[in-house]
Amino acid sequence: MATIGSVLKRSLDDRGGEPLLTLDPAFQGLPDTAHGGSVLAAFDALAGIGGPRAVSGVYRKRVPLGVPLALAHAREAEAHAFVLRDADGSVLVDGRVAATAADAGPHAAASARDGHPLPVSRACFACGTENPLGLRVRLAFDDRAVWSAWTPRAPFREPDGALAPAALTTLLDETAFWLGALATGESGMTTDLAVTLHGPVPFGAALTVSGRRATVRPHADDRRYWDTEVAARDAAGALVASARITFVAVRGAARRLVTGMLAINDADVVRRVFPAYARARA
Repeated sequence: MATIGSVLKRSLDDRGGEPLLTLDPAFQGLPDTAHGGSVLAAFDALAGIGGPRAVSGVYRKRVPLGVPLALAHAREAEAHAFVLRDADGSVLVDGRVAATAADAGPHAAASARDGHPLPVSRACFACGTENPLGLRVRLAFDDRAVWSAWTPRAPFREPDGALAPAALTTLLDETAFWLGALATGESGMTTDLAVTLHGPVPFGAALTVSGRRATVRPHADDRRYWDTEVAARDAAGALVASARITFVAVRGAARRLVTGMLAINDADVVRRVFPAYARARA
């Protein structure tokens, strides 16, 4: 059976002397684009730091799937630095992985209450209903938070019995996306991801990922950019991962996204998030 770890390992190729990253289509986020959480997971896998660590990425452009991308990897003091480029040499993502002390992290409140469901898709690595390797997470929201209770699926089991870190980076990134979409009524992308993995998580442990809507704030100099705080906790409430993630709203980008969502989601589910785009199509 294919696992996230084995697929990520196949995505990395350094036989030619220059490392290449070719992300499997299973790692889709937005259409034709790699999920931000999967790119962080690739950096993390290559760095190979096992304990508490900070994994970050600044996304300059969308990352395509199924295309060999040049991946420079260097050591900077105690950190691993990465630069992902396309065939033209343009920087797609700057990344960094470094050991860190486990701390409390952002205090995003967990929630198990009822709320409105957020839309799902067919192919998304996080929420896709037909992605055989995906998380298939179901997120919900109310006026206070975005959250989900999630139990790992078999592809997220590591050989040592731990949860694949890609699950955590993706859960946090997906939650941040919806916090930004709810704040703006627009689609867009996450651009600056700073994730702390606080330690190994046993496979099979139920997790709750959440972010408080009250902590979502626009940048003073450019209101397209919104900062979010998200966290994942185990069933006992212990913090296992946390993040500060910036969402950038792209006016009109939801139009294409809504078309696909309306094919598999109730119109009211889509309209609650993207009222300007779902209204005319319902």
